[in-house]
Amino acid sequence: MSLPPEKIAELRQIIHSQVSQMDIQNQIRGVISNMVSQQNGHDEGISELEVMENLRDKGVVDEIMRHIQVNSNQNGKPSSHFTDVNKHVSQQNVQKANIDPSRRYLYFLAQGGKAFLEQLEDPHAPPDQKVTAYFTVHVYFRNQRFRSRPVPCACDPVFDEGFLLELHKEDAGEAGKMADIPSLLSFSDRIHLVLVQTDAQGEQSLVSSNFFEWRPLLTSKQGRIKTSIELMGTGSESRVPVGILEVQLELFPKITQGLEENVVKAQLDMERSRQADRERLFLVYAKQWWKEYLQIRESHQERLVKIFAQDENGIKRPVCSFIKPLRGGRLLDSPRQAARFVSLMHHEKLPSLGGGDKVEQWTNTHAFLCRNRGDCEDHATLLCNLLLGFGLDAYVCVGTKVKGSLHAWVMTISADGLITFWEALNGHRFVHEPINPNAPPMSKTHRPKYPYKTVGCVFNHKSFFANNQPTDIVEVCHFDLHNEAHWKPMSSDALVSVCGSGMCPAWPTPPPLSPSSLDSALVSNDLEQQLRVLVMEHRRDHGLTTLWDNQLSYILTPALAAYETERVTGITAGNEEFQDAVRQAVPDGQTFKGYPIQFTHRNARKAFVTCLRAPVCEEIINCRGDQVRLAIRVRVYPYPESTCATWIMFACKYKSVI
Repeated sequence: MSLPPEKIAELRQIIHSQVSQMDIQNQIRGVISNMVSQQNGHDEGISELEVMENLRDKGVVDEIMRHIQVNSNQNGKPSSHFTDVNKHVSQQNVQKANIDPSRRYLYFLAQGGKAFLEQLEDPHAPPDQKVTAYFTVHVYFRNQRFRSRPVPCACDPVFDEGFLLELHKEDAGEAGKMADIPSLLSFSDRIHLVLVQTDAQGEQSLVSSNFFEWRPLLTSKQGRIKTSIELMGTGSESRVPVGILEVQLELFPKITQGLEENVVKAQLDMERSRQADRERLFLVYAKQWWKEYLQIRESHQERLVKIFAQDENGIKRPVCSFIKPLRGGRLLDSPRQAARFVSLMHHEKLPSLGGGDKVEQWTNTHAFLCRNRGDCEDHATLLCNLLLGFGLDAYVCVGTKVKGSLHAWVMTISADGLITFWEALNGHRFVHEPINPNAPPMSKTHRPKYPYKTVGCVFNHKSFFANNQPTDIVEVCHFDLHNEAHWKPMSSDALVSVCGSGMCPAWPTPPPLSPSSLDSALVSNDLEQQLRVLVMEHRRDHGLTTLWDNQLSYILTPALAAYETERVTGITAGNEEFQDAVRQAVPDGQTFKGYPIQFTHRNARKAFVTCLRAPVCEEIINCRGDQVRLAIRVRVYPYPESTCATWIMFACKYKSVI
């Protein structure tokens, strides 16, 4: 993108002013003199590229850039913000400010990709074919999250996106100090790279999840290296490379002297050895613990006691390592709102190649948030993390549903011992009261309403309990976890040795949630207009005219607000006012019909097709009669991570023709 002439002139004036103030001319002359003296009488000329490389190595270029501040008036957000692909994003002007010279930064530049063979173009495709899919690179490092702009999928995609990662210290009292070389060497956090592909319908798929070790950069004398990262697939394709990502890393401010390669290698080998030892010792303990558990009762062999789970990279980890308390900051106000947010994440079972049972994959929290799609285990672990962040005594439960399918949900235990089940897929809550198995049969109206049949184990980041009761039927189970006659615990010390903070750096902590970038009013209005057009086209195809009642459309708003409030709090509010408004808006002798529905996407055509499948909604849209007036109201409620609850209500009023 070219700059206007006045902007170029302004930039030149800024550079000239800074160069004059900093006496850069003398530094440049000194560098060139040294280069000439080092030629020892040879006739080869000194190229401009060589001069620039020497100036960069001497830190002259960095010194100039540190004192120059350029304002950009372009609309959009830098890659450090979580922008949405569509146009309904609250945009702000970008200001490129100087970095803090007292802090240490790692500049990570994703230059481009190579050999993404699944993106090879069809030779028979027309040359003007539109791009239908996009790549997005997500970066997570030391509690910092970034996202690149969408890039069209190609065999050799060009990302050309840079991310400035701060190498801060963990202690709050030392956070303002610049991290020295020994401190940098001790930073065991890896850069988590997640590559997501988005298709034309907005469906996202996880292409790769890679943990990149950045500390070989400390061996570079220039404080800058270029390297290639082989990105592997996920799930059943975790051993298959999907492409190569070319990256460049650079430290700011530059280090005066790099470390020896053998020092960095020794540090990395020591960390890997320590983690391997911890995992090996825990495995030995887990085997002995499982042997003791099976000796209690033969039927324990059939119970769903899930000690280890496989992540998206095919690595088996203790299930407790997926749980870490996570605070929603100011993005979530209550545990119930957290449950509502998690329920809006898309649910998808990963199919196995060639059919058969479902693929086991417990996705890392960062990858799950980036993809915004996962199985019940991903939803349950995220909800448990958020409830723990709110200070609740929360556990993930693994068992089966009424129809026998494997399932995971969340349980909380109050200070008074009240047991509450939280269904992470829809946000419903159920209070559990154990039933006496020897009591007379209960009527269907008094039976528990939760959909769970059996429970094999419960766990969080500190505890793991296996069901030790004569039966694992949820209805009759007692959840007094500290009663070893009912629940067999694992050693908390053994769990902390592998799942404790900093014990296994290869297993990252959950990242902070990103705020929504959606403008609720804009997206609601746009979706409503699209649906109006679809309704009019549909009725025209059936030989019907369409007249809208804008006032009736507006008074549907309180109903949608009440529906969302009920989903969050479980309390219905404002229904009386809505019913009164409808009575006054519909004259005597006319009939009112309404149909509300909720989606987790904003695709108008997809939502309209779904609504037509409902008999009541189809009857409203195709309404025939005298004085027919249609109404529609859309309300989009944004939540963190670009999730949203999209409420749509179709309505009509008409005078029946006898």
